[in-house]
Amino acid sequence: MTDTRPGADTCTLWGGALSLYTGKVRSYLIKKGVPYREFYASHPDFQARIRPVVGLGVTPVLETPEGDILQDSTEIIEAMERRLPERHMIPATPVLRALAWLLDAYGSEHLLAMAMHFRWAEPHISLQRSFLQAEFGRASYLGTDKAARDQAGARMVSYFSSMLGPLGSNAHTAEAIETEFFDLLDVLDEHFQHVPYLLGGPPSLADFGFMAPLFAHLGRDPSPSQRLRLRAPNVARWIERMNLAVIADGEFPDVPAAFDVEDRVPPTLLPLLALIFRDWTPELLANAQAFNAWATAHPHLSDGAFVALDGKKRVHPHVGPIAYRWRGCTVERVSAPQTLWHFGRFQQQLVACDGEALDRLLMVLEQAGGQEACALKLVRPIERRHYGLVLGPS
Repeated sequence: MTDTRPGADTCTLWGGALSLYTGKVRSYLIKKGVPYREFYASHPDFQARIRPVVGLGVTPVLETPEGDILQDSTEIIEAMERRLPERHMIPATPVLRALAWLLDAYGSEHLLAMAMHFRWAEPHISLQRSFLQAEFGRASYLGTDKAARDQAGARMVSYFSSMLGPLGSNAHTAEAIETEFFDLLDVLDEHFQHVPYLLGGPPSLADFGFMAPLFAHLGRDPSPSQRLRLRAPNVARWIERMNLAVIADGEFPDVPAAFDVEDRVPPTLLPLLALIFRDWTPELLANAQAFNAWATAHPHLSDGAFVALDGKKRVHPHVGPIAYRWRGCTVERVSAPQTLWHFGRFQQQLVACDGEALDRLLMVLEQAGGQEACALKLVRPIERRHYGLVLGPS
């Protein structure tokens, strides 16, 4: 059997084409120029070598030539940026850097429910069931027997299609979720008419965060991808561009393939930021309220305790249900502390800003309606350690 271990200069990526967060890491590795080989987690080596270290059956996982095992798409990118400082994918200037973290968090967290809706909700699941069975069969069965692969895929489809409720997707919220998708496509399509990437000329952390939902689910599954290509061809082209190693793009000969040295925000990004805060703020505030109530009710929990209702390390932990009004409907779902951790990375950049840069960033956030979300505070910090979400010191 093929040796899956990293080579002298080649990483091993554990994931798959169907995986939302693997799409984020894969795109980063391509754009960064990092050689890699990709394997499914159904390979025996994953169970023997990776799962005992991570403690969870989760992808993506990146093994480096140095022997490190990295998990969580954002932490993988951050770790690789430290190792490979040339051609940074996180802007050095304060305003663009803060917005990169904001966009990464929104794409990685808020759009998860949208991506899962278009994969698993009706009528989409019925339209693409055979495709999904084949995709999940590849991920869970390594043999060449097509019937066995399809059976394995059918079992996985049955399991994952039950996850919509905890994310707030149901008959009452379906129209709002799909309307948000089309609104997002319209804003992005206009933006990518002017620049090749979210922050201008080069790809960044922002783009990789958006690739999480927009590649494997919304841009590849048959039902949403057809809608995406017909409604927003510039977004479809951006998805293609994000999986190509070439950085400079012939479609934009006059756009420098570098971050703006004057730290200016592309004007067409402002409507996207306004959409983000309009749609994400109610969810963020509900999550913060749930987390603060849980943490306050458990003052005995020590530094390093897992953030989860049952106290265990989880892939997607929660601390109880939340409910909030959004686009004319009430969303009822489980809380998502991971969203707060991710949004907190952006807030850290906001706190680090000062002087003229802070004034410019605050002006952009005010224009986008971000004051309420940016002001949210947690009673305990949330951190990621040892492949899990934990409480920080009191």
